[in-house]
Amino acid sequence: MEQQEERTVSFFRFEDLRVYAKATDYATWVSTQVGAPRTESEKNLTASFCHSAYDIALNIAEGSSRSKSQFDHYLKIAKTAIRECVVYTEVAHNLGLMNDEQHNQSREYLMELTRMLGALIISLQRSSERRHEQSDDESSDPYANEEMSY
Repeated sequence: MEQQEERTVSFFRFEDLRVYAKATDYATWVSTQVGAPRTESEKNLTASFCHSAYDIALNIAEGSSRSKSQFDHYLKIAKTAIRECVVYTEVAHNLGLMNDEQHNQSREYLMELTRMLGALIISLQRSSERRHEQSDDESSDPYANEEMSY
């Protein structure tokens, strides 16, 4: 008898997105990797760094419950948080709060997240373009404003 692999879908559908999982992995990684701050300014830096890392996942989660165009907007905000993390990575490295390996690992995470978000944004935009083309050809679609399903 063949065993079928059952895939359960999360109640919160954003949890099924690979980019969300990668974003939470990064936020967790930042929280555990940045060295102990020695000064008040370093403490502020690490708190801001962690906040921006969390914002990547938070914006993916928030946007996923919105319309496709709003989801696109939140994903772009998540990309802004990624760029903030690039800056925090450099400053933390320069201050000795991250070693060379951590610096490189942070940058690799951020580049991968950027690629993943970019692909999702393009997918949403293509989906919206196809829907607009179809609505020009068809009568009014009663589900056109429905939240994105994935």
